[in-house]
This record gives sequence, C-alpha cells and structure tokens, in this order.
Amino acid sequence: MISEFSRRAFVSFFSAAALAAALPTPGFALNVAQAEALIDRAVADINQVIKSGKPLNGMIRDFERIFVKYGDVPIIARSALGPDARSLSNAQLSAYTKAFQGYMARKYGKRFNEFVGGQIDVQSSRKVKSFFEVTTSVKLRGEAPFEVNFLVSNRSGQDKFFDMIIEGISLRLSEKAEIGAMLDRRKGDINALIADLNNAG
Repeated sequence: MISEFSRRAFVSFFSAAALAAALPTPGFALNVAQAEALIDRAVADINQVIKSGKPLNGMIRDFERIFVKYGDVPIIARSALGPDARSLSNAQLSAYTKAFQGYMARKYGKRFNEFVGGQIDVQSSRKVKSFFEVTTSVKLRGEAPFEVNFLVSNRSGQDKFFDMIIEGISLRLSEKAEIGAMLDRRKGDINALIADLNNAG
C-alpha cells in the first residue's frame, strides 16, 4: 500500500518535468522505441541525481538541467499560464518562461531528498492516438512499487514528454490550475506574477 505522503511527494516532485500543453497534434515521425529511449535517458538522469549524495542546492541545479533537457519548457510554461499567454509581449513571454523554469526547479527540486534510496525503471511503452505512453515502475524506500505513465510526443520537433499520469492524476492539468490560481491572486498582472515567480519556490 503506497502511503498518502509518498504518493503526494512523488506527484509534486515530478510535475515540473511532466507539464505541457493540450494533447499533441501529430508531428514528425516518432516511434515506440524512440519514446521509450527518451524516458530511459530521463529516468537514468533522475536516478543519478537521486543517488548523487549532493547537497540539496546541487540537486536543484541538476533538476533544472533535466527539466530543460527533457521538457519543452516554452510550451510547458505557456500551457501552465493558459490563454493569458497569448496576450504577452515577446519580452514578457521570455521573462515569464525563464521565471517559470527557475520556480519549478526550486519548488520541486527540493523534494529530491525524499527519493534517496528509491529507483525508477521503464517497464513498457505503446502508441496512443498521436502520442506514446511509457510506463515506469517507481520504487520508494519502504514502499510498494507503483506505476507512473509518461506521455511522449514531438509536437515541437523534438522528442519530449508532456504529461505524467499517477493513479489517474494528470500533472499537466493540476499544475495549470495552480499557476492559474497564482495569477488570479495577482488580479491578472503578468509582471507581478513574473516578479513573484523569480523569488518563489
């Protein structure tokens, strides 16, 4: 039985790496083997950080690197902001994307210590409509393994994972709701949101 705390910790930690826009449209040729290879590499990098023994700040820097490497950060950031992203100037969008990237790395990278002693392993993959689903097994220390499904596409021209499903919970949607609530608290002021994101997490 997976403890409620551990499940919530896993959901919170990996949501930064799994965000993206709505379901992808068909892109360039992508196959099951390529989708699985992407997640294999991402999982290897995550496992390496978990086992590194680095101080927390070093883990957070590594997590930001992983986030940028395997996630389409511009699409992820725009998805989290929602329709308001269309009203931003190029300068605002660039500043927001950079602030969002750092905020997510700090916020979720802090959870690394909870995964020390754990392991993530790729189990299988399959095509689903215009994207691919890669199933992994997550083993946390002292807990029974549980499945996490990565959804992979190449809508931006590169192979990226755009969502993660844990026990029916879409991390893409949950994080979109959170960023939307943050903007609402700032009465729709994008510049205020950017400033706050630069110091949050």
